[in-house]
Amino acid sequence: MAGVSDVRHVLVLPDRDAAEEVVEALRERFAVAEEPQLVRDALAGEDDAEDAQWLVVLRDEEERLDPGELDRFAGEWEGWREEP
Repeated sequence: MAGVSDVRHVLVLPDRDAAEEVVEALRERFAVAEEPQLVRDALAGEDDAEDAQWLVVLRDEEERLDPGELDRFAGEWEGWREEP
């Protein structure tokens, strides 16, 4: 089967500051070429932005990023890697 795989990793972070730091660190540590997406994930029924988690969505078509290593990496900011 030819074509490009659509592999994505989603890192869940506790706040925007952590998510922005993770985006910067991803470039340095993993040499990601494509800009990771930053997404605010408001918890259901919560109006307060402080209660939102932030997601960093990272495309990995070549599947060169190790999921376990990404999980440990996100853990440095009290986050985790979400299983798809």
